[in-house]
Amino acid sequence: MTTLLFKDARLMDPELHLDTPGDLLVADGLVEAVGQGLTAPEGARVVDCRGAVLAPGLVDLHVHFRDPGQTHKETLETGCRAAAAGGFTSVVTMANTKPAIDTPEAVRDCLERSKGLSCRVHPAAAVTVGLGGRELTDFQALARAGAVAFTDDGLTVGDGALFFEAMTRAAALGLPISVHCEAPGFEGDRSMNRGDISAELGLEGTPALAEELMIQRDLLLAEKSGAHVHIQHVSTALGVEMIAEAKALGTHVTAEAAPHHMALDETAVLKYGTNAKMSPPLRTPEDVEAVCTGLMTGVLDVVATDHAPHTPEEKARGMAEAPNGVIGLETSLAVCLEELCHERGFPLMALLERMSAAPRHMFHLPPVHLRHGSVADLVLFDPERKRVVNASKFQSKGRNCPFDGWRLRGAVLMTVLGGREVYERDS
Repeated sequence: MTTLLFKDARLMDPELHLDTPGDLLVADGLVEAVGQGLTAPEGARVVDCRGAVLAPGLVDLHVHFRDPGQTHKETLETGCRAAAAGGFTSVVTMANTKPAIDTPEAVRDCLERSKGLSCRVHPAAAVTVGLGGRELTDFQALARAGAVAFTDDGLTVGDGALFFEAMTRAAALGLPISVHCEAPGFEGDRSMNRGDISAELGLEGTPALAEELMIQRDLLLAEKSGAHVHIQHVSTALGVEMIAEAKALGTHVTAEAAPHHMALDETAVLKYGTNAKMSPPLRTPEDVEAVCTGLMTGVLDVVATDHAPHTPEEKARGMAEAPNGVIGLETSLAVCLEELCHERGFPLMALLERMSAAPRHMFHLPPVHLRHGSVADLVLFDPERKRVVNASKFQSKGRNCPFDGWRLRGAVLMTVLGGREVYERDS
């Protein structure tokens, strides 16, 4: 394993409140030393950081790698390569594969096949058998197999009594239950936000009410069950407000904001078509500001991409028929730097907390720090470097990216996993 000496870096670790120039030495997969004026051991590779930020690797609590069952869209290998290119060293994969991750064997298979790849994969397991919404999976067996959370993401468990039982079981295990909030019967055609633009395009759209109804239900169930409920991809101002109120009451709730819900509003479908189609859909400019504010104030706890690759043929079906989902692992950091730090003055340290320390803590993932003895899961990035997004060169199999062609500030230069270089920018 290569010994690495990072020279002249800006060392940033939100949990250690560390923001200082210095050097960092990696040996045998661990952080060996942190300081100034460190010298390279014989045979070490010296990385001249030139003031770039060196931080604990990023974590994404919400990705779809389509493996097993739809590996023409993404595989564990290509998904992990995309994660590494985006600065991520850990991801939580969703359970809606084909077949679903609803058995201990499926969890163990995912963990086994992800060994040695360029990112750590932590599988979430299904809440219901086959994502059918009728019969709960064996939560205890799934947790023993290595599941870090439970979710039927992409679908909502409509049976409130069944879902309350699910929350009770998750609470007993101390694991989060991650929810896609969309009230059955209110989802419309799931094409885009219901409003003036959907009406102009002749589409039914999906009202904000569909999301808000289920956020309210799940917050109440979490309060009564004592479960840790994690609200996925919040997209409405009222949703942010309800989560803030629930936190004030002591409900164990965390929530995520997706980069696309902070950078794009519903008008984006007029320019980007189905590459701006996802669930929940892009909402109004007022909703965008509420989501950004929610993340910056801590009402929304983490950034999560909901990375969801689809084939060009599927996305070519038009707004009414194309599947929901956009990719985001390779643009997440730059979009957040641009929209939050550069445009709204959000501190870089706070963004790193939302993208690394907070998700690790919330889903009980192993900690990573810039100090002696920590596992060397690291990202080196330049928050000022400008680049043009080119989806055709992504590591992901997906190309369904609304940010293709955007000029963004923020470039990942290198990602290190357990002391192993798993990504390095070539230009």
